[in-house]
Amino acid sequence: MNRRVHFDFQRSLDRRTLLKGAGVAMAVPWLSAMQSAFGESAAVPTPRRFVAMSLSLGLLADNLNPQERGAGYKAPRYLESLEDLRHHFTVISGTSHPGVSGGHRAEASLLTAAPMTAAAQSRNTISIDQLLAKHLGNETRFPSLVLGLSGSNSPSYTETGSMIPAESSPAQLFTRLFVADSPADRARQVQRAREGRSIMDLVADDTRALERQLGPGDRRRLDAYFTSVRDLEQRLMANEAWVNRPKPAVDVTKPIDVGNPNDFVGRQRLMNDVVRLALVTDSTRFITLHLGGGGGVVPIEGVDEGYHALSHHGLDAEKLVQLAIVETEVIRAWGDFLRSLQAADEGDGGTTLDRTTVLLTSNLGNASSHDTRNMPVLVAGGGFRHGSHLAFDQKNNHPLPNLFVSVLQRTGLQTESFATSTGTLPGLEPA
Repeated sequence: MNRRVHFDFQRSLDRRTLLKGAGVAMAVPWLSAMQSAFGESAAVPTPRRFVAMSLSLGLLADNLNPQERGAGYKAPRYLESLEDLRHHFTVISGTSHPGVSGGHRAEASLLTAAPMTAAAQSRNTISIDQLLAKHLGNETRFPSLVLGLSGSNSPSYTETGSMIPAESSPAQLFTRLFVADSPADRARQVQRAREGRSIMDLVADDTRALERQLGPGDRRRLDAYFTSVRDLEQRLMANEAWVNRPKPAVDVTKPIDVGNPNDFVGRQRLMNDVVRLALVTDSTRFITLHLGGGGGVVPIEGVDEGYHALSHHGLDAEKLVQLAIVETEVIRAWGDFLRSLQAADEGDGGTTLDRTTVLLTSNLGNASSHDTRNMPVLVAGGGFRHGSHLAFDQKNNHPLPNLFVSVLQRTGLQTESFATSTGTLPGLEPA
């Protein structure tokens, strides 16, 4: 018998909808039905995401940056493998962080733009990913993910200038994202959250008793402190709320970590796969992935010297040839990551790449001379109008923090400044 099915187009799916049956529950990723019909004042805004991938050893500028400005440029060597993506990314040259030098040490300022030199570093500040996570990260199980290919170094920093250690195992990350915790693990997580809240309550109660003894300036500082306390309390409460919600189910086998620590590109590709899953399941919206730059020989045909040694080439012809081989593959892997996001249809005519700004950059414009000027910058997706080479002055660089302001605004954070910015980035406009 035929039954009439009624669709209520005035309602929207709850973003935390669960599929239930046979004693199990499965979370669903973000769907277009989770916004109100016909685009009317969406109950849940379309998710906007940001992924920053960072290299420690730069990229050869002659192979990365086109000779021509604007659209219609001839693709240099590194961009040849991205021709099908030309209208999904922008090349930016002639930018750097004002007041930042110090070679490898400048890695700490990559996403914070905090001024530093080789001799001294001012107190570091919050990185762009953590700023987004602080204000917009409450909609997902993980406010942010801080990842790396090896070790714990990352470009992600808290408001107090503390580095957030990176997770470098794709297998462990997969478990954290998608493998259900045992009841005992969930109980421990709840207890940790509750203990954290009670500690914050004690600190707040004890400190508030001092207010009557303080002057106006100290009271303002105390209020700022309480603001940070309340922010942490809210994060702890959110952590507890997520503990008993089911993790997303993915039809993917848990990855096996790449055993060879020198297989830079292999490790990059494997972590990219898990990052994609994190995004399409809406497990998080803000990710940093520090690719770094190892010292060993990358197992690619034609390469027999260590990656770090090749990056400090001193214009040696043979080293430049081998370095170009490695960097070509790094860019090719980045392009494949973009394609995987472009292939993820979010059901309303948009793709995951359309809603995700993906940045690839390095603190070094020239690793051989440890020069932090003219940083390599590729930015893709995110709903920007792409397809051009934005070429700024190579001798008088444009502030790269302006790009961060553009990204922050596009991702949904209303701000007019970030670090040493002077505005948004000219030429990078919403589509």
